[in-house]
Amino acid sequence: MATMTEAPNRASHLVPLATRPAPAQKSPSEKAKTVVICDTQPVTAEGIRNLLAGNGDLQFSLAAASLSQAREFARLHNPDVVVIDKGFGIQAILEFLSEAGHSGNGRAHTNIVIWGVSVTEAEALRFLQSGARGILRKTAAVPAVLSCLRTVAQGRTWMEDTVFRDGLRAERYPRSELTTREQQVLELVEQGFKNKDIANELGIRPGTVKIHLKHIFEKTGIRGRYGLALSGLKERGLVSATA
Repeated sequence: MATMTEAPNRASHLVPLATRPAPAQKSPSEKAKTVVICDTQPVTAEGIRNLLAGNGDLQFSLAAASLSQAREFARLHNPDVVVIDKGFGIQAILEFLSEAGHSGNGRAHTNIVIWGVSVTEAEALRFLQSGARGILRKTAAVPAVLSCLRTVAQGRTWMEDTVFRDGLRAERYPRSELTTREQQVLELVEQGFKNKDIANELGIRPGTVKIHLKHIFEKTGIRGRYGLALSGLKERGLVSATA
């Protein structure tokens, strides 16, 4: 196994890691998409580096040991994809996503993938709504990892449909069968509103919101507010879920 290059101590001196020669999988005019892996376990980053070494359209750039190091590298080099380990903590990652979405440097925003041993529906939805482009489990198969990186590198959103257990039961839910009020509730759920917030927004009781949600679940065949929110993202073309 190749020896992993030790990351410099000072973030301002970060230099992209060189990758081994890879088979050409792109046209001469296309530039390989650069990938940064920010993980709590160095051996995981080395695994991704070895994986990408055999794919000419993806280039491993850096193994960052901290979010601050990844943030500084992204600011200086603007990689196409940054993969963030959920192990750094949800709040820290949300702050990272917020800063990445407000770089203010005139450059294209870096596309961020969040991955972890496990990702709950609530966590996945929160990451997506905060600007993440990809949701991936560390147990995903190699083809899924490559598909995620390639899709996200193009500025599109990707996630495993298994993250949302019930959100993909219906390919298209029939909005036409929903009442006007049910559609209003659904739209607010898709935006991440809680029942109390929905009640305040629409001037109704929280209990009434629950009744509307019950009817929405029955009509759409989707169980769970996270599934509804995901389906809304899919319908607007913001998420491409895949097995």
